[in-house]
Amino acid sequence: MQKTNATILIIDDDEDVLLSAKLLLKKQFEKVITRNNPKEINQIISKEDIDVIVLDMNYRIGFNDGKEGIYWLKHILSINPQMVIILMTAYGEVELAVNAIKMGAFDFILKPWSNEKFLATINAALVLSNSNKKIAILEHTNEVLQNNNDQKFGPIIGGSPAMKQVMNTIKKVSITDASILILGENGTGKQHLAREIHKRSVFSKGPFIHVDLGSLSENLFESELFGHKKGAFTDALEDKPGRFEMAENGTLFLDEIGNLPYNLQSKLLTVLQDRKVSRLGEGIERPFNARLLFATNAPLNQWVEEGKFRQDLMFRINTVEITIPPLRQRPEDIKDFIELYLQMFREKYHKSHLIVNEEALTILQNHKWPGNVREIQHTIERGVIMSDDHEIKPSDFNLSTQNPESKDYSNEYDNLNLQDIEKLLVQKALDKYEGNISKAAKELGLTRAALYRRLEKFNL
Repeated sequence: MQKTNATILIIDDDEDVLLSAKLLLKKQFEKVITRNNPKEINQIISKEDIDVIVLDMNYRIGFNDGKEGIYWLKHILSINPQMVIILMTAYGEVELAVNAIKMGAFDFILKPWSNEKFLATINAALVLSNSNKKIAILEHTNEVLQNNNDQKFGPIIGGSPAMKQVMNTIKKVSITDASILILGENGTGKQHLAREIHKRSVFSKGPFIHVDLGSLSENLFESELFGHKKGAFTDALEDKPGRFEMAENGTLFLDEIGNLPYNLQSKLLTVLQDRKVSRLGEGIERPFNARLLFATNAPLNQWVEEGKFRQDLMFRINTVEITIPPLRQRPEDIKDFIELYLQMFREKYHKSHLIVNEEALTILQNHKWPGNVREIQHTIERGVIMSDDHEIKPSDFNLSTQNPESKDYSNEYDNLNLQDIEKLLVQKALDKYEGNISKAAKELGLTRAALYRRLEKFNL
């Protein structure tokens, strides 16, 4: 008979009871741990993924009031409210055991027990334990998905030869479980492409979990990705699964992988190699099953040569590389993006009859779009908002008719308005590095997050 994949912990001060219970349960369950001292509970549950605890109610000779059992019941539930606990008690303590159920115990077993009853109680407890674990992960997963789905992701736009080649590659790799590295400048739609791969894959029925590694501090890295145990650090008020666990049977998209500090790259590599994660503050290894996608706008191959990025991690994440070309290399797609976002924002702002006049359309189509698709989206939204009648004029976009390469900034400092100068400097940095956020932020002496806030502020 195949054993059930579960770990049962039995705590009783009677060695004969422990031996009898272990001999009975090990025939059916993968792991049975026995201890004669409840003071070892903390150490065990921090190292083992316990499914069910069988807890005796008395541990001191001559004491049969069950107070110790109640104490340890409350203690375990204070550490993990979802833990499923079965009490072991004698006939005279049944009323006490019933009261303990009201305090959170799952059930009780009478000593001496019936083997059939014992196994039935353990199996029923295991069903609840598995359900509790799934619910705990789903609650956190749904919270993450709610945050991730604030944006609407429409169809992939791209009739240009360059994008047709990208889509052809996606068709080939989506049906596999190979790790994929998506390359491209900021704003080219790397997350959008990752979602498309997820939708076409065998993991499509599972969750799509997106993590922006560039926004995670070193202190949050392990907690967010691998999860943490209650009390692992000051703000760890509850057990929390990490993104790897949340992505079970789905897709985990690690965005901005190039921004991961060198000292954290080895930790990620170990997880990818072993396909197991350990929550911060506990020693339990939890296997995960998820499709892994990665993205960056950084020149990783160059960084490997310069020693900024681990070569072994690079090998691990890029079984297949897909590069999304910037808009300036596929001008044929610009009109399709204009139409897509015009329709989207006409509906959002209730301006169904709005059109872009010929002069404005020419400017839009000739612009180099250093911010790529994201810049088009913000520009069209601004135009729809600022338009006063049935058409959008060039002034509604506030978009220069000059290309970034040829723009002359020499006289822009005549206006000494601080906000205008700040916007100008941000735009110059973006133009200089062709929309590369990391490089532009470094040039400006800002963090990526700070630069993103300014892009939103200035509608760039």
